[in-house]
Amino acid sequence: MPHGIPPACERFRVQFRFRPCPAIGPQAKYLFFGTFRIKRTSKGEESIDRVNCVRTWEVKVKVFFSQFRVSSLLAFLLLATQGTFAQSEGWFRAGTGLGDANKPRLAIADFAPRADSAKSHSTLFTQLVRDDLQFSGILELASPSFYPPQAPSVPAELKPAVWIDPPTNANFLGFGNLTESTAEVAIEAWLYDVRSPSSQAVVGKVYRGAPTDVQVRKFAHQFADEVIGKLSGGLPGVASTQIAFVSSRSGSKEIWVMDYDGSNQRQLTTLKSISLTPRWSPDASRIAFTCFAPSAGLTSAQICMYSLDTGKLVSFPRFRGTNITPAWSPDGTQIIFSSSMQGNPELYVTDTSGGRPKRLTNANGASMSPSWNPKTGQTVAFVSDRGGTPQLYLMDSDGTSATKLDLPDKGYVIDPAWAPNGQLLAFSWRRPNDNYDIYVMDAASRQLVELTRDQGRNERPCWAADGRHLVFESTRGGTRQIWTMLADGSQPRQLTTSGHNESPNWSPK
Repeated sequence: MPHGIPPACERFRVQFRFRPCPAIGPQAKYLFFGTFRIKRTSKGEESIDRVNCVRTWEVKVKVFFSQFRVSSLLAFLLLATQGTFAQSEGWFRAGTGLGDANKPRLAIADFAPRADSAKSHSTLFTQLVRDDLQFSGILELASPSFYPPQAPSVPAELKPAVWIDPPTNANFLGFGNLTESTAEVAIEAWLYDVRSPSSQAVVGKVYRGAPTDVQVRKFAHQFADEVIGKLSGGLPGVASTQIAFVSSRSGSKEIWVMDYDGSNQRQLTTLKSISLTPRWSPDASRIAFTCFAPSAGLTSAQICMYSLDTGKLVSFPRFRGTNITPAWSPDGTQIIFSSSMQGNPELYVTDTSGGRPKRLTNANGASMSPSWNPKTGQTVAFVSDRGGTPQLYLMDSDGTSATKLDLPDKGYVIDPAWAPNGQLLAFSWRRPNDNYDIYVMDAASRQLVELTRDQGRNERPCWAADGRHLVFESTRGGTRQIWTMLADGSQPRQLTTSGHNESPNWSPK
């Protein structure tokens, strides 16, 4: 028996989790305890093997290992936890907008180049649209290997039947064409419901701009967002959004931004010191962040502001003490931050010009990392060690009614981030004898799911505007880098590779 499995008749505590395991097969579900799995072989034999899979739903139970077989344990657990798993799946997937069993199936035909000069950009446009749709989480993308040999480039060439039939089995078809000169690229793009071919195009767009990779990427993301918006009932796509983050690749920690898929990475600040915790304003015109730059006269950590419109720092008052972790109010008129201006690190709120800061907390311990509920504007989540270790707390936006969010285990809890719906709260939790991992909690019911596991340190989650994606930092590849994933923990994607990268924050639009 593998190391770590208790001997027979020993009473012990163990965590059980279910999740489809991509390492074995998308349809196979296994019972996990620790880093082991129980599986049945093709010959009906049972075995226990090590496995590293993301684990999502969890329940803690106490069991007695006696002389029963593994199958008896499995039967016991299924009986004891069936309702718990179903309930968890329901609230979590309803809260994220993921998990519809009847996802529309799309095919995206190769966009046709009208001349050899357009071939490169037609390939780029096609691939980006497919990537964006695949990562949307709300649809199923048919593999191009299943497509018929002839694809339309304009609506007059559309033959719906060949796209409906197996193996494509599409509900919708995206297609179009590109024309390119030395001065301009023109892209015609359509989405049709091939099962209702007599109807008008679901999406029909013409894009014109400079014939550059950056511009073609922008158009591809815009078209993908149009498709996602139509098929999700108006919920936004995020392919055209950006992610702000901190990178040390230039020799000091500076604020950078990149497209949501990791392309077009560019440096914003040049303070040549330490910049941390960037936070987009609700209108995406400014980024508030923590900065420490003695060369610029900042001898203690202060709140700094960067304008995307001017490409320059915006004046913001300097307060006494250490001032860190800014967060915007949902209407963009206020900023809440942690400051030691009166001695103990407490939370303060001020208008966006920094005038008349008002103290919100007064506790025997530090308070920091606030996150303002974007839906209600009435609740703030934050971290405080007033009880001895960093834990999550909720309070009203005026500082009253502070309450601790109790979790089912000990450890350090940091980095709260509200989902756009104002119901779910993502955070980082380092449980005893474990690494930091990303969790999501329903703030009302306190139900909990774990999104990362056994893959280094995973911290600082931030939601995309669609509530279906998260960005976070992780050391799973050895160095600290920026990753994204669907909000159920699937489809993790690494966005950065150069230098150390941390503190990601997803733009609201």
